[in-house]
Amino acid sequence: MLIETEILIAWGGVSKKYKKNEIIFLEGDMPRFYYQVLTGRIKMFNNCDTKEFIQGFFVDGESFGEPPLFNNEVYAATAIALVSTVIIRISKERFRKLLVEYPKLQTKFLELFASRLYEKSLAAKELVNNSPEVRIKSFLDNYKKKSGNNNGKLLVDLTRQEIANFTGLCVETVIRTLSKMKTQNKVSIIDKKLYY
Repeated sequence: MLIETEILIAWGGVSKKYKKNEIIFLEGDMPRFYYQVLTGRIKMFNNCDTKEFIQGFFVDGESFGEPPLFNNEVYAATAIALVSTVIIRISKERFRKLLVEYPKLQTKFLELFASRLYEKSLAAKELVNNSPEVRIKSFLDNYKKKSGNNNGKLLVDLTRQEIANFTGLCVETVIRTLSKMKTQNKVSIIDKKLYY
């Protein structure tokens, strides 16, 4: 958990429930709140023409959409609840005052932003790589690392379409590449579920 729930509540944080597929904020909106997931799952994405590009998934204890709170820009992506989700949010003004009061949190945010920027740099590098297998393997490596499960096979709880939206590939290419990776024992597919 980035910021303890008790601290957020003490500073005026309020929990809010979102239904599945309910929008938290839209690309182009001005930021008004700091958001942290209590329970559930959030997807941030962009729509480019008719294609969706996923920026990230956020689960229990993770925050999302913070950069515009610091640079006063609009949101660069849309955030939506993928399942019934509870989020605690605090106003932008109170959030900024909280960070002044708790300097250690500033360091946590610097580390978080550095980590996300590093991941985006690696992802951008993979997007220019023409090999679908390299793109998918890099995505799966990052997914596994983020899950904290570095031992054994991990259930990749994403659809083939979501993997395509993350990697910039078409879903047919993802399916074909995963099948090839299965024959090479690089992934397992059991009852249509992907394990890495």
